[in-house]
This record gives sequence, structure tokens and C-alpha cells, in this order.
Amino acid sequence: LPEPLRRGPRGASYNEHMRRVLAWLGEQGARPADLRALYEAIPLSPGMAELFQFLSKHRQLFELVLISDANVFGVEAKLRAAGVRSLFRRVFSNPASFDHRGFLVLGPYHSHTCLRCPPNMCKRKILGEYLAERAREDVEFQRVFYVGDGANDFCPAGILRAADVAFPRKGFPMHRLIQERQEKQPGEFQAAVVPWESAVEVARYLQEVLRRKC
Repeated sequence: LPEPLRRGPRGASYNEHMRRVLAWLGEQGARPADLRALYEAIPLSPGMAELFQFLSKHRQLFELVLISDANVFGVEAKLRAAGVRSLFRRVFSNPASFDHRGFLVLGPYHSHTCLRCPPNMCKRKILGEYLAERAREDVEFQRVFYVGDGANDFCPAGILRAADVAFPRKGFPMHRLIQERQEKQPGEFQAAVVPWESAVEVARYLQEVLRRKC
């Protein structure tokens, strides 16, 4: 990438930054098949393959959704390449389509009034609306497990209840923001917090939850 793009958003949202990156890639000749191959080659986070294996084995006990500030094209490509797309009931991400030039163009997911989140996506709103939708369909969850790492994962973790669990990746923005909130306003963050370096740790925690239920 040229230096201005390499430096990152610099005041712009990640969505806006990626629009510029994808436009530049298109100008360099990258086409749909090239971009699909790039997304498919992105490595999974440490231990994520093992977590997916665990969830596949116990898929009748968990309902999975994925909320990502990336884009539908990239997320779907990676999930299918990893063989785990069928694990997820819903994927929420920014819309993406190829224009007449073959450039991948991103749009915002929705509009919202949250002051903490980027203008194109508030994961708290998405999670809250999804849980309300399932409640109207008479689906009741015993608890919510939220796995994340970015700053935009802190906002939705704030609506978790005492019975729920937040899994922030150690050393990443979500973890830091939760720690700051717990220090400044003890007791306000209700959910249990289980930091992880490898998603194998998440799988082990969930395995222990299932063991205690037996």
C-alpha cells in the first residue's frame, strides 16, 4: 500500500479507510477472484479452528451469529474457505458488491445514534435487535457468550447480563476498555470477563459450562 493508506484511518472510520484501500487495489488491477483469494488466505486467530471444532460438535446447544465491521464478501469467503459457514445462523457485516469496473465497493451496515461507535456500525444495536427478534420468536437464551477483540466490541459487551460472559482477547482494545471501565466504575460491567490469548481457552470454558450442566 502507498504510505498514506499504510498509516491507517487517521480520523476516518475503518469502513471509510477500507473503501479507499479497495479502490486503490482495484486501480492496481485486483479483481474479484484476486480479492476472494486474499480473504480466504487470511489466517484464523490462534485457537479459532479448535473453537470451531468444539462448536460444530455441540452445535445443537449454541446459536452462533457473527458481527463484523469488515464486509459480507470477505467474511463469507473466509468462513466458507474454513468450512464453518454453516455454523452461523446469521452474519452481520457491511454490504459489499462489485461495481462495473470490478472494484469491491463497501457500504455502511446501518445508521445509529451511538456516540461511541463508528457511523456505519454499532454492534450493540445489532446484538440488541437480534436478541429482541429471537425473543419475539419465543427463543430464550440461558446466557450470551460474546467473543471479540476490537474497540467496537466493547459497546455490545455493555448490554450483557450477570449470567453472560465476555471473552476479550488479551492485550487488544476490547480487553483494555473493559479493564478501564472496571477500574473507574466497579460493578457497572455486569458480565463475567474471561480474557483469552488462544480461542482454545474459550472452548475449554464452554466445555466446563457444559460439564457443570450434566
